[in-house]
Amino acid sequence: MEEFLPIASGLMIGALLGLIRPSMRWWVAVLLAVAFGVLATVVSGEYEISWGFLLIDIPEVAIAAAVSFWGLRYLRTSLRQS
Repeated sequence: MEEFLPIASGLMIGALLGLIRPSMRWWVAVLLAVAFGVLATVVSGEYEISWGFLLIDIPEVAIAAAVSFWGLRYLRTSLRQS
């Protein structure tokens, strides 16, 4: 259950990236992935054990955001074609 926050926030970030100007998507995605990765580490209390958990939570948020963004993009283009 501790990994719910990084995955949920990544899915939310990916959904919101479609609303952002393409030239700014990369920077916004990186900034939000780092911010929510740090937040997930702090909220779960993993930072008390080691700050190395950031190396797990930040990529987890980024991967969930990428999956969400590309999945929604695929759905939009497939719905337009049909």
